[in-house]
Order: sequence, then structure tokens, then C-alpha cells
Amino acid sequence: MDRRFLTVLGVSLVFALVVSSIFYQMTARAGTPVKKVERTDQHDVVVAARPLGIGVTVKPGDVKIVKMPVEQAPKGGFSKVEEVLDRPIVSNILQDEPVLEGRLAARGSGLGLAPIIPVGQRAVTVRVNEMVGVAGFVLPGLRVDVLVTGKPPESTGTMMTSTVLQNILVLSAGQTIQPDQRGNAINAPTVTLLVNPDQAETLTLAGNEGRIQLVLRNGSDQNIETTRGHDLNELFGGKRSVAKKQGNGNANTPENGSDMPRRPVRVAPAPVRIAAAPPAPAPIVAAVPPPPPPPEEIVTFRGTVKSVETVAPRKN
Repeated sequence: MDRRFLTVLGVSLVFALVVSSIFYQMTARAGTPVKKVERTDQHDVVVAARPLGIGVTVKPGDVKIVKMPVEQAPKGGFSKVEEVLDRPIVSNILQDEPVLEGRLAARGSGLGLAPIIPVGQRAVTVRVNEMVGVAGFVLPGLRVDVLVTGKPPESTGTMMTSTVLQNILVLSAGQTIQPDQRGNAINAPTVTLLVNPDQAETLTLAGNEGRIQLVLRNGSDQNIETTRGHDLNELFGGKRSVAKKQGNGNANTPENGSDMPRRPVRVAPAPVRIAAAPPAPAPIVAAVPPPPPPPEEIVTFRGTVKSVETVAPRKN
């Protein structure tokens, strides 16, 4: 074999290997992204070390500090444990969940139920039994209507039931201020309701002067219905009871002593009658003379010639 041919073949192979190696390295560098090490600032965030329920006062062992990127730090969070100590919980906090300002009450606002009462509202406790408490299913967080049954002072002595409050929030059932996770009934002798000061007076009076019944309602139903109440007479198909008479001198009491109150009689003014105008005389229509009789004609044919002669009508 020619020596020159072998030399050219060897140089070509070496050159091909060098070019292939360079091309492979360039391709590998272009396909592999360069990892940039970015430095992220870390921020201290206070999280719950264990599940914290409503009414719990935060203690040092209830929270801990974790590192979290600044971009992921929640708004309203805390970076120091001292900022959350001795503050009551007003909303449940899960384990390892950041502690936020909205989940805590002010320090010194009270213990137990007091911190979760909004400013301007009141918590009123009413005594219930299994029937009044809807068989124990009046749980914290639900909404109820309050019905009262009693004898109105001005009635004829008949029992009457009326709705006095609607869409009232239940704060606690007994000493339980959190609903059962499984929805089980809570047998409690008392139920605490969240009301305003005016409603607190109504609820207290209803509990002292009558029997209270709680009516459970859908939490999404925010409608306030207008009711007139029902008494014992209506229950058995009778007429609605009326107020008692106030004595002989009462203008609204009838003279015959009936319990039916007398309503003022409104005398309507006598209607003014306007005399009707005499009918207008019928117009006189002149008689139309009959049309004159048609003239008489005499038609004569002479061959193909036709002749017509008109004869004057005969006068009567």
C-alpha cells in the first residue's frame, strides 16, 4: 500500500476526531443551563407549635420561630415571640401555621369567651333543655331565631308565641366555644348568644317572663321575616284573641262589656247628589218625499229598427 495514502488517511482521521470532540463540547455546553446560585433573604416568622383553639392564651410553648423567604412571609405576621405572648386566640390556628394579627385579641381583653365578643356586642346566656336547644344541635357558630311563649299583659289570658329575635349567632353551648368536628350534638344546660345591647334586654325579658324556644336556621339565610305571632285560639281554629278591656271609662271599650275593643267609627260625609239635566228633545226629522215613479216607455220594432216612446205618468 502506498505510504503517502496512509499518511493522508491518518491525518484525516485525527482531524475528524478533533472536530467531533470540539462540536460535542460546544453542544453539551449549550444544552446544559448554567445554574445561578441566588441568595434569598430569610425572615423570621412566628408559627404555632401546636393547634391553638379559640379562647386559648398564647404561652411560650405554643409558638416557635421559623425561617421563611421574605417573598413568602404573610402580611400581618410576627417576627418575635414576645409580640404574641399573653394574647387570646379568637380564631383557630393550625400547627405550623403563621400567627396573624387577625387571629389574636388585644392583650388584657379577657379570658375564655370575652376576647371573641366584638366591640359593641354582648354575650347573653339563656338556659335551655333538650327541646329548647334543638336536641343539642345548637352548636357554636350556628345561627338561630328566638321564640318566646307567654301571656301578653293586655290579652284575654291566652298563651301566645311570638318571634322576638332572628338570625342570632351562637357563641357557645355550655362551656364549649368550638363546634364538634364530627357535627355531634352537645348536651349543655345553657347556650350563649351574641346580641347587641337592645337585643340583650329583649332576650333577658323573654327568659324571665316566658318560655324560650331556639329555632335553628341555615347559616346562609340572612332574611328577616315579619311575623305576627300566634295564640292558643288560632291553634285550635278559633279567632285571634284581643286585648282586655281597660275599664268602663275607656273609649275603646264597648258599653255591653264585650272583650272586643271598639274601633272609632269614621262617618263618611253624605254624598252630594247632582240632579241630572233633562234629556234633550229628539230632533225632528223631515219626511223625505217618495221618489217619482219611473216614466213609462213603449218600445216598437219595425223590422230591424227599434223605436222607444216615453209616455208621461198618469196623474192621480
